Amino acid sequence: MLDLDFGAYAPFVIGAYAATAVVLGWMVVDTILAAHRCRLEARDKGLEDDWA
Repeated sequence: MLDLDFGAYAPFVIGAYAATAVVLGWMVVDTILAAHRCRLEARDKGLEDDWA
């Protein structure tokens, strides 16, 4: 079983996990949005068939 007793350091450890989760989530969303923008730009330029 997991031992999640952080003692006096709990606010710092939980804060670090939260900050890491937020940054990782932002990176994933940003990557997905960049791919979407790239796909739309390729479609506008007529390059959509080259990606298939």
